[in-house]
Amino acid sequence: MSDERRIPDPTPGADPAPDAVTGDGSQPKASDMLGAALGDAARRAGLDPSEGKSTGHVVWAAMGGWRGILESVLPGLVFIVVYTLTIDPATGDGDLWLSLGLSVGIAAIFTAARLIARQPVTAAIGGLVAAGVAAAFAAFTGEASNNFIPGFITNALYGSAFLVSALIGWSLIGLAVGFLMGEGTAWRRDKRKRRAFFWLAIAWASLFAARLLVQLPLYFADNVTALGTLKLVMGIPLFAPMVAVTWLAVRALYPRAPK
Repeated sequence: MSDERRIPDPTPGADPAPDAVTGDGSQPKASDMLGAALGDAARRAGLDPSEGKSTGHVVWAAMGGWRGILESVLPGLVFIVVYTLTIDPATGDGDLWLSLGLSVGIAAIFTAARLIARQPVTAAIGGLVAAGVAAAFAAFTGEASNNFIPGFITNALYGSAFLVSALIGWSLIGLAVGFLMGEGTAWRRDKRKRRAFFWLAIAWASLFAARLLVQLPLYFADNVTALGTLKLVMGIPLFAPMVAVTWLAVRALYPRAPK
């Protein structure tokens, strides 16, 4: 019996030995496919550790620059500002249809601008779809607070995925980085990397959980203004530092070879 089987690994979700994965020393094909998909997504977002970019450049690229920030923030900001400014003191409700129309309209303008300029439209279309789905929830129910339900679902799914991946020893961060660095799932045999990827996945899961813990009480209290404001505050302002921490941790695990 190997030493690694005799000495328990303190990292939750760790596998005891490489051959315990499939029994023949090979890795599950599903992990390779998932790692490739995650790695490709990270590369398109400018998060390839092998490129040696500065932390600031990586964070800026992950946010999509000024245009990406505007596409992410402006539709939601317009919705909450217009809704708040049109609140009727007698009913306590704002103009839902005007707020939704302007929010979705701005997302559509961003998408059209990218199409006209023949630029990548994935992020803009994603924003338009998200705005449209959120508007549909609010429009069909007549409740402005339901505009935030898709965001709750997204945070719950992402948070659960990161948490489960960490606990079972197949961190989504590790899968993506392993593909980008050309080592596949070999990082699972390195305790230092496995432990780092475990805690990075936990950190991301905690970010999504924090959003739900803070925002859900406001949703049930039907406080649309506070809910919309906190959604913006807990968006990019928390996303950017988390990207930076992840990037720095990965670069520490994979230092560049001296020239």
